[in-house]
Amino acid sequence: MDRITLKKIESFFKQKFNNKKIKIEGRANKDDSAEVFIEDEFIGVVFEDDEDGETCFQFNMTILSEDLEN
Repeated sequence: MDRITLKKIESFFKQKFNNKKIKIEGRANKDDSAEVFIEDEFIGVVFEDDEDGETCFQFNMTILSEDLEN
């Protein structure tokens, strides 16, 4: 994803989740996805999906059972 798209997604996340600490960073050797962070903590990946001339973005976040124990 290009920088403009990354900034748009980052802005959307910040507004949607009311959290200015969210960062979106491109992934090395991957141009169809980016990593999502809150401050320095990795929370998931956003994937770009181009299908039938339409573009959408999917956010994938894994939650470990041990994270739920806190």
